[in-house]
Amino acid sequence: MEAYIVQGYRTAVGKAPRGVFRFKRPDELAAETIEHLLKNLPEFDKTRIDDVIVGNAMPEA
Repeated sequence: MEAYIVQGYRTAVGKAPRGVFRFKRPDELAAETIEHLLKNLPEFDKTRIDDVIVGNAMPEA
């Protein structure tokens, strides 16, 4: 099996704990980010996605 990085995106940054994302769950933010990525790659075959790896740069937030 081979892995490819096709494109990368990140969510916007907000202030914790009273920032704009305080009512958003992490999975909702991830879904919006992935939807945005796929919208910008119309030629990409979505059925070829087997796995998605998500990272967290600031776990204390």
